[in-house]
Amino acid sequence: MAVLRETTLACPFFVPREIVNDGSWPHPSRLPLGAGWIGSCCASGQELTVSDTQVREFCNLGYATACPHLPRRCDWDAVRFSVARVSRDEVTICFVCELAHAPIEHGELTFDLANQIWLTPHADTRVQRLAICYLETYRTRTAEEIGARTSGAKARDDERLNGAAEAALLQGD
Repeated sequence: MAVLRETTLACPFFVPREIVNDGSWPHPSRLPLGAGWIGSCCASGQELTVSDTQVREFCNLGYATACPHLPRRCDWDAVRFSVARVSRDEVTICFVCELAHAPIEHGELTFDLANQIWLTPHADTRVQRLAICYLETYRTRTAEEIGARTSGAKARDDERLNGAAEAALLQGD
């Protein structure tokens, strides 16, 4: 049995600000937050501006032992997210906080879609901030997928209607 180990996780000190949709990430949906983000770093206790290279190589990916901002001692050095459950009313996200590639803390965070609030937020604002970004990316991607399926179905329906109309015209001749 093969075990796949995902090594790209978000840095817990990353403060994402905006999704990067410029095509610079080869597979953005595979990134820890579901897309590339620009932002800043709060590892020092204050928000610092970081270079684009640092954001790409460290902040978006976690396990950034070469990052000059990473504290010597920290609770976690990476956070992993995945969607655990989705219903009409809620999205539940599973999280795992890791240190040196080992799980330290895990749990679930649930978001109420109707009221737009977190029913079970994380107590640490760093993890919660990353979960919010992950959820935003997930919701954007699923809305785009639904839109693509809907427009594809509409195009097929239009094609069927046009074909039926054409057949009716030919029968009338």
